[in-house]
Amino acid sequence: MISLAGRHIFIAGGSRGIGAASARMAAQAGAAVSVNYLSNREAADRTVEDVRASSGKGFAVQADISEDGAMDAAVDAAVAELGPLSGLVVSAGVFEGCYLPEMTAEFWDRTMSVNVRGTFLAVRAAARHMRTAGGSIVIYTSTAGQRGSAEYSAYATSKGAQIMFMRSMAKELAPDQIRVNCIAPAWTDTDMAAPSFDILGRDNVAASFPLGRIGRPEDVAGATVFLLSDLASFITGSTITVDGGMDMRG
Repeated sequence: MISLAGRHIFIAGGSRGIGAASARMAAQAGAAVSVNYLSNREAADRTVEDVRASSGKGFAVQADISEDGAMDAAVDAAVAELGPLSGLVVSAGVFEGCYLPEMTAEFWDRTMSVNVRGTFLAVRAAARHMRTAGGSIVIYTSTAGQRGSAEYSAYATSKGAQIMFMRSMAKELAPDQIRVNCIAPAWTDTDMAAPSFDILGRDNVAASFPLGRIGRPEDVAGATVFLLSDLASFITGSTITVDGGMDMRG
């Protein structure tokens, strides 16, 4: 049984989808969990209620991941509330598609601001707290960042950048015993992906997986809790693909 007892995990973008599932599963493993959200306080509070029902220790904190200084303040507040930081999960992100000839610079910049700049700011804030005792950082990238994606070039580029940032940070932060890894999900059944399922057809998406179903948030949460735990104490600089076999590589 994986145990995160005595740990404090901060989840950037933890109010819904995969982030919320990971918050709940981390709490079930015994962790205190801070749930960061951008605007939906009600959803964050629901997640915190579930966290407290499992581990007794949950905290909601608002911050815009792309705003310089906001994540520093949010992590500081979480540490003041729940104690020293043991882990960070970067789940916040945007997923939008656009045909290249119609793409504006503003569209491109918005994707990069949240997915790349936001990842940097969240990891920087957490690393400042973890330098004395070490810890684990998990960044949600995507299979799109490994293979590219037509009409989602901004998104795929941002996700590829997250992987390179992770590898750089894994080397840089290793002397401080801070492990940094990515998880790359394929299609996952969240509200963010729902509009795409409506276009593509849920049955068609499910049929594209060798395992015959769309991924669930809990599938990614399980890998997350593993990477946060001592069972993964010798894993850093890696990307774990959670995709039901969709993008098999030799």
